[in-house]
Amino acid sequence: QVQLVESGGGLVQPGGSLRLSCVASRNIFSSYTMGWYRQAPGKEREWVASINSRGDTAYRDPVKGRFTISRDSAKNTVWLQMNSLKPEDTAVYYCRAQAIVGLSTAWGQGTQVTVSS
Repeated sequence: QVQLVESGGGLVQPGGSLRLSCVASRNIFSSYTMGWYRQAPGKEREWVASINSRGDTAYRDPVKGRFTISRDSAKNTVWLQMNSLKPEDTAVYYCRAQAIVGLSTAWGQGTQVTVSS
């Protein structure tokens, strides 16, 4: 089973930036799709961005042009660079790994992002 550990959350003012990190317990990027999800208070968890085994990326419409997902296989790390943050981006952000074969899924513990003045 893959373990994922997120970090990088915090309190930031509107318009600010944060970079979230997700470290996997082993090298999985060639056989897993990695994604970032978020859950705001009182709302369901929603997909934010993903990067597949080929390196193709996809984003939720409200974050396009502001967020960037990237990875480094040598470091077993996926990042989510978040720029021009808005109060509506406030949520707990989770990293997810989903196997291409079998679709087994692992989640990180989450990291809180708060955008407020």
